[in-house]
Amino acid sequence: MPRDSVLVLLSVVFCFSSVVSTNSEGTALITLRTRLSDPSNVLRSWDPTLVNPCTWFHVTCNSDNHVVRLDLGNSNISGTLGPELGELKDLQYLELYRNDIGGKIPDEIGNLDNLISIDLYGNKLEGTIPNSIANLKSLRFLRLDHNKLTGSIPRELATLPNLLVL
Repeated sequence: MPRDSVLVLLSVVFCFSSVVSTNSEGTALITLRTRLSDPSNVLRSWDPTLVNPCTWFHVTCNSDNHVVRLDLGNSNISGTLGPELGELKDLQYLELYRNDIGGKIPDEIGNLDNLISIDLYGNKLEGTIPNSIANLKSLRFLRLDHNKLTGSIPRELATLPNLLVL
């Protein structure tokens, strides 16, 4: 193979690999999708072959093409949440209210420093409220009512400076 062809091929491979590596948010959302049952087909636009999840319904991105809002409230979905939510580093609004989501709230939710609102009310979530939520200094709204959560509300939540609704 001529040297120029090898250089072109390496350039294409490098460009493609950098696009794939910057798509951790898309990978995280596709992983979440595999955990969910979607009888109403609201996630039909979540196509793993698309480079950018910003074109998917129920996903909002900022001008830098980072996911800032996931809005699947009242969507008739069920399943569980997983640690992949922690990959959505720019997420500000997590709207999953009034569905049939069960299991535990993943500890990794506490890695989302930009979260302003977590709306998980009206699901079937179990277990305790993760202490990691106390890491979310930007959090204003935390709605977890009408679930099957047990235990006490973590005392650390009282230290959140912007929390208005609990």
